[in-house]
Amino acid sequence: MNKRQFIKSVGLFSAATTLLGFKGAANTEEELAYTAMNQPLQSGKFTLPPLPYAYDALETYIDKQTMEIHHNKHHKAYVDNLNKAIEGSSDNWNSLEEIVQKLNKKSAPALRNNAGGHWNHSFFWESMSAVKMQTCRPKTLAAINNAFGDFDKFKAAFTSAALGRFGSGWAWLCKNKKGELFICSTPNQDNPLMKKLAEQTGTPVLGIDVWEHAYYLKYQNKRADYIQAFFAVVNWQKVEERMG
Repeated sequence: MNKRQFIKSVGLFSAATTLLGFKGAANTEEELAYTAMNQPLQSGKFTLPPLPYAYDALETYIDKQTMEIHHNKHHKAYVDNLNKAIEGSSDNWNSLEEIVQKLNKKSAPALRNNAGGHWNHSFFWESMSAVKMQTCRPKTLAAINNAFGDFDKFKAAFTSAALGRFGSGWAWLCKNKKGELFICSTPNQDNPLMKKLAEQTGTPVLGIDVWEHAYYLKYQNKRADYIQAFFAVVNWQKVEERMG
């Protein structure tokens, strides 16, 4: 199978799962055939990627109802509204990541908010795993120790960034062009790939959603408890892969 055939088959798989109302319950992380952030456009539209685990797979740390609403309502709305935003556009977008990287201050708010929302959530789902209490992988841990001193100091700094984001937004662990790690946060649905918008730019390797809808059903206003729970379900194998 050549590259063109692979991309076509991936797109057909994505479209089929959406039409069938697939919710990811039968999927394992290893069975996902593509990364949604680089999902090619099919007939000018994006589709909602299935979760790489069942809605209840992250219990008791993140509850089933939150995951159902977050994925099938909030994330789906970003996908639907992104498709409306690009409908009839003269721009020839090839992928979601391309849109995100080219956004600027003059971009339409609907494009910025919904492309960011789709990318961020696709990244977020893959940042978590049904295999709970994973340990940080060697390459990632070495980079964390080099940047922050040790894992506990990194965790404290990441937690502080997530708690310190006023209102809605995200906290990120990113790498720069030298592969060095740093922590930052972004408002709303922005992310560090938005080179013309983000205060700090880089390549995310881990991110946490701190919008209230990500945690309020279970944790109410206790964002700190949600962040602590997030660390129990981090997919450190995926983070290691993103380290390159």
